[in-house]
Amino acid sequence: MNAATTMESPGGGDGGAGAANHARRWWILAVLGIAQLMVILDATIVNIALPSAQHSLHFSNADRQWVVTAYSLAFGSLLLLGGRIGDMVGRKRTLIIGLVGFAAASAVGGFSVDFPMLVGARAVQGMFGALLAPSVLALLTTTFKDPAERGRAFGIYGAIAGAGGALGLLLGGVLTSYASWRWTLFINLLFAALAATGATAWLRNERGDDHDPLDVRGLVTVTSGLFLVVYGFSHAETTSWSNPLTIGCLAASVVLLTTFAILEARVSHPLLPLRIVLDRTRGGSMLAMLFAAAGMFGIFLFLTYYLQGTLGFSPVKTGIAFLPMVGALIAVAQLSNRVLLRTLGPKLIVPPGLALAAVALFFLHDVGVHTSYWTHVLPELLVLGLGFGLSLAPSFNVGTLGLTPDDAGVGSATLNTAQQVGGSIGTALLNTLAASAASAYLVGRVVSPATSQAAAVHSYTTAFLWSAGIFAAGALIAAFVLKRGTLQQLAAGSDASGSKLHPDDLRPLAPATLP
Repeated sequence: MNAATTMESPGGGDGGAGAANHARRWWILAVLGIAQLMVILDATIVNIALPSAQHSLHFSNADRQWVVTAYSLAFGSLLLLGGRIGDMVGRKRTLIIGLVGFAAASAVGGFSVDFPMLVGARAVQGMFGALLAPSVLALLTTTFKDPAERGRAFGIYGAIAGAGGALGLLLGGVLTSYASWRWTLFINLLFAALAATGATAWLRNERGDDHDPLDVRGLVTVTSGLFLVVYGFSHAETTSWSNPLTIGCLAASVVLLTTFAILEARVSHPLLPLRIVLDRTRGGSMLAMLFAAAGMFGIFLFLTYYLQGTLGFSPVKTGIAFLPMVGALIAVAQLSNRVLLRTLGPKLIVPPGLALAAVALFFLHDVGVHTSYWTHVLPELLVLGLGFGLSLAPSFNVGTLGLTPDDAGVGSATLNTAQQVGGSIGTALLNTLAASAASAYLVGRVVSPATSQAAAVHSYTTAFLWSAGIFAAGALIAAFVLKRGTLQQLAAGSDASGSKLHPDDLRPLAPATLP
C-alpha cells in the first residue's frame, strides 16, 4: 500500500469509507468517547464495589485481588493482538464486536453467583477490551487529520482517558451506595449500547489495511511476556518480591520481551514494526504514558484509602472529592492540545506536566491523621489536574502522530499497552512499598487504634512520595527522548511508511543527535 496515498484519506484504507467517516467526525468522536470511557471506568469502578461483592459472594481477601488482576492480565497481554486484528479486518467491525463482547461479559459478571463466575467474566471483559481500545484510538487517529481539529479531538479524548479513573470512583460509589455492586458491571450495557448504536449509524465500513501474514512467533512471545509482567507484579503485591514465582515470572518476561524485540527487527512482517516505537516523538510519548500511568493509579488507590479510611468520607463523597482534579484536567487538556502543542511542541509541555504532578504528590505526602481536605488535598488535586492535562492528553496525540492507517491499530495498541502495563506495575509496586512502610512503622510501638491509623497514613504518604519519584523520573526521560519542535514540524518528520525497519529509523535514538 502506498503510504502517501493512505495519508490523504481522512478515514483509512477505504477512501469512500474514510470520507464518510470524516464527514461524521464529531458524531464519531462522541461514540469513541463513550467507548473509551467505558473501558477506563472499569479500571476503578469495580474497586469500590469489591467489599460489597466479597460479602455477597463470600470470597476471601486473598481472592479479592483476582477480580482486578483477571481484567488487567487479559487486557494488558492481548492489546497488541487486538490492534493487529483491527488493522486486518477493519476497525468498525472490531469496535462493534468489542463493545458487544464487553457488554455480554459485564452482564455475566453482574449476574455472578460465585467467585469463579465473577473472575471469569472479568477476564473476558479484558479480552474484549483489548480488541476495543486500540480500535477507538486508531479510528480517532485516522478520522482527524486536520491539525486544529486533531488537537480538539485529542484534547477531549485525553481528558476522558485521564479523568475516567476518578469518574469511575464517583460512579462506583453512587451505584454501590444506592443500588448494588452488580450495577458497577450492568452500567456497561448502557455505555456499550449507546456506542454500538452510534458506531453502526455513523461509522462506514472500511477494508482492513493490513493483509500481511500474522507474525505468530512475535505474537506468542509478546503476549506471554506481557502476561508474565502483569502477573509477576500482581503476585509480588500479594506475596513478596523474593517469592520464587514472582522472580521467575519477571525474569521470564524480560527474556520473552527481549526475544520479541529481536524478532521484530528481523522478520519481514512484524507484529510491531519497530519504526512505530523508535520514532522519538512516539516513543517518548509512550514512555511518558508508562510512567504517568504507574504513578496515577497509585494516586487513585491510596488517596481513596486516605479519604475514606482516615478522613471518614463516604464512597460518594470520595468520588466528589476528585472532581476538582477532573475539572482542571479537562480544561488544561483542551488548552494543551489545541494551543500549546501546536505552538510549543510536546518537549516543552509533557515533561513540565509530569514534573507538576511530581511536585503535587511531594506536597501531598505531608497529609496526616487530622489534616483537612480543603488545605492539604484540594490544592494538590488541582495541580495534579494541571499536570495531567499537560502530559497525558498530548501524549495520546503525539503517541500516534504520523501513523499511516496500516500502522494505526498496532500503534494505538502499543500506546494503550504502555498505559495498562504502567498501571499494573505502579499499583503492585506502590502497594508493596506501602505495606512495608506500615509494618516498619509499627515496629517497637504498642498496637492500638491510634497507632494503627497512624501506620495506615504513613503507608499512604510513602506511596505518594514514591509516586512523586515515578513522575519525576518520567519527566526526565520524556525531556531526554522527545524531540524539540512544533506539532507540524514533528508530523512532517515522522516516518511511518514502509513495512521494514530502515537503518535511518535507528538514528533518532543515537545519543549524538539528542539536543
